[in-house]
Parts: sequence; structure tokens; C-alpha cells
Amino acid sequence: MCSMRRTFVLCVCVSLSLFHHTKSQSPPEGDSLMECTDGYEWDVESQHCKDINECQTIVEACQGEMKCFNHYGGYLCLPRSASVITAPEPSSQSVAILPMESNEAFSPCPVGYNAQGEGCVDMDECVLDLHDCQPSQQCVNTVGTYSCQCPDGYSKIGIECVDIDECRYRYCQHRCVNVPGSFSCECEPGFQLAGNNHSCVDVNECEMGAPCQQKCYNTYGTFLCRCEPGYELGPDGHSCNDVDECSYSSYMCQFQCVNDPGRFSCICPEGYQLQGTRLCQDVNECETDKDQCGEGQTCINIHGGYQCTDSNLCREPYVLTRALLSDNRCVCPVIKPECRDLPFSIVHRYMSITSERSVPSDIFQIQATRVYPGVYNTFRIRSGDHNGEFYIRQMNNISAVLVLARAVTGPIEYTLDLEMVSVNPLISYQTSSALRLSVFVGPYTF
Repeated sequence: MCSMRRTFVLCVCVSLSLFHHTKSQSPPEGDSLMECTDGYEWDVESQHCKDINECQTIVEACQGEMKCFNHYGGYLCLPRSASVITAPEPSSQSVAILPMESNEAFSPCPVGYNAQGEGCVDMDECVLDLHDCQPSQQCVNTVGTYSCQCPDGYSKIGIECVDIDECRYRYCQHRCVNVPGSFSCECEPGFQLAGNNHSCVDVNECEMGAPCQQKCYNTYGTFLCRCEPGYELGPDGHSCNDVDECSYSSYMCQFQCVNDPGRFSCICPEGYQLQGTRLCQDVNECETDKDQCGEGQTCINIHGGYQCTDSNLCREPYVLTRALLSDNRCVCPVIKPECRDLPFSIVHRYMSITSERSVPSDIFQIQATRVYPGVYNTFRIRSGDHNGEFYIRQMNNISAVLVLARAVTGPIEYTLDLEMVSVNPLISYQTSSALRLSVFVGPYTF
């Protein structure tokens, strides 16, 4: 039979003889009839069967580097470095010639085997604790012997097994972590191991519950949080805080800015409506039927509201000119003595301006309705300018401009009589007419 021994044996060839009648030798004539089994011969002196040394009787019993070891009833071919511990030499009774028909046999087993019945079975030195492996080694049973091996991930240095640092030659894309008997690959934050457990792939944190309050953008190895318009990213980089747009500038809205979550809105005062997103425009209540003027009154729109005036504004000694009702002209008849020092006619007009208007500012133009040959016209403020807020700038013989000289703040109303004096020196004729202008100054700059 052949067995593999990692420690010192390549192949062991054993030739064992069993008890049978072939090649039996007969004792010399005159002795009692005795027979020996194969591998034994009759010894006349001892009158017993003795073992034959095949290593001496067989030429080149073992080939190559193998060495011949004599064994009871046969021989062994073992490596030259091998040693064999043999059992005590069998007694004459153990090798006595047995009857031919007997099934019993004597067959001592080689090292690493145990006798079982008529044969030899491998001995498990690892289970029987008959090995000399170090605690760091693993005992591995083999046929006829055993071997001491290092576990996976360890290498033998001397008689000990030492952990192999796989990170010295294994590939990990990011980090290699050596552990006893093995290694593992780890990825930087924002990455995870791919299927081969060596390379790292980006993690889409936005799909894995990133703590962004509003918007999440995945980037290589990390992610970014962003906010909706009207919000700004908080110091933690995740939350979104409302932006108070109204605190940025006083020009965000023409009147008043109202901050809302994520946005802002502009509002206008009563009498105004929002134009676009930030400007305020006066509401013409007279055109939208929002006024409450009664019968016999006229609605006059002003900045931020309206005024109801009587349709007939002529006061004694003036009378309404029926032919010019639409012109709202009052005439002082010459037949009335009190009309001598008064303008011949008065026309009523209305206008509205904003507060804090830039000055000087042309706000109203006066125009003569009739021009007579040889007549020279001059223009003046007859009444109503108590604090010098206005003045007249004459442009030519038939027109002049009312100028706002000082900035005024509303709401306030001015009633100015603007007079045009007409003189004809050729016939020593002089007359005048007036325009009664009601100037409403609104409460706001718009």
C-alpha cells in the first residue's frame, strides 16, 4: 500500500504477506512436519519460523531515493530520512504456522495506521491529539499521517502562523483594513462598496433621505441642499429660512412691503390700487362709480380720493352763464356796481398733485381764449397764495404757467385765483378775467 506523509514521506510501499500456503518452505528431512507463511523461513536451530530480511535477499528491493526497511513478513520502502518504530519481535506463538484453512493473519500496521480486523485503517492523529501542531496552526489529517497548516490569511514563519497583511498587496479603491486572517475594503463617506467589494461607487444621498428641507442635489461623494426662491440656507446647511425681502430696501414697494413665507407682497393705501408688483396707482372713483356725490353735485377725482362740488359754483354778484354751462363760467354783470372792481368772469378748474413734488415745478398753464388787436395781457395770482408756495411765469402775451415754488406735503387744498388783466392803451380800455384753481395735494408721493 502507499501513503502520503507531508513531513518526510513521498511514498511508502509495503509488501506484507498473509498466511496462505503459497511459497511455503518445508523443514529438513528428519524434523517434524512444519510450514511457514510467506516472508518467513524455518529455523532449524530454534525450530521456529523466522522473518526473512527481504532488504538483503532482494536486489534493489526499493528504487530511487527510497530506502528499504525490513518488516515482519515483508518490507517497507521509505524515504531515507524516515524512521520506523517496530513492535517487539513476535513470539513463536504469534508467527506459528497455522493450518492452511485458518482465516487468521498477523499483520502489524505501519506508523499512522491502526489494525482493524484483517486490515489497517488510517489513524486520525488530529482527533486523537497525537500531533505536535502549534496553537496557531490547524491539524489536518491525511492518509497515514497528518500535517500542520496555517489558517487562510496566515503564513508560517518558523513554527508559528502569522497573520498576512493583505493590504500590502490587495486592491481597495479607497481604504483597506487588515483584520486577523483576512481584510476588508472601506469607502470614504458618500460612497459605498460595489458588487466586487473592492471598488467604491457614489451614494445618491438625495434618494436615501438626505436631510435637505427643500431641494437636494447629489454630487460626487456628497450632496448639496438648496432652497426655494425667497428662502436662504441656514447655518446647518440643511434647513431653509425665510428671507425678509422687506428689510433689504425701502424701495421694494412704493407704499408698504409685507413679508410672507418665501415671498413678499406690496400693498397700497386706500384710494390706490397696485399697478404691477410694487407701484400704486390712484383709483378714479368718479369713473368707477365709487363716489357718493348727490344730485346737483359734480365728482372731482383727486389723489387717494374724490371731492363732491356743487354744479353751480357762482356766488353773488356772479351769475352762471347759461350759454356756457359746460364751461362752468360765472360772469359778473357790468350793471351791478359791485362788479366794477372784480374780474369780469371766473372759470372754475380743479387739479391734484402729489406730496413732496420736486420744485420748482410747472403745474398748470393759463391760456387766453380770445385775442384782440392792440390788447396786452398780464398774468398774476390774485388770491390764495398766502405763504408764497406758487408764482406765475408769463410765457407770452396770451399764456402763462403756474409754478410750484416750494415742496408741499398733503393732504392739503389750495384755492388760487389766477387773473389775466387785459389792457388796450389806444382806447384806454382795461378788463380782467380769473381762473379759480383748486389744487389738491395728495397724502403720498405717488
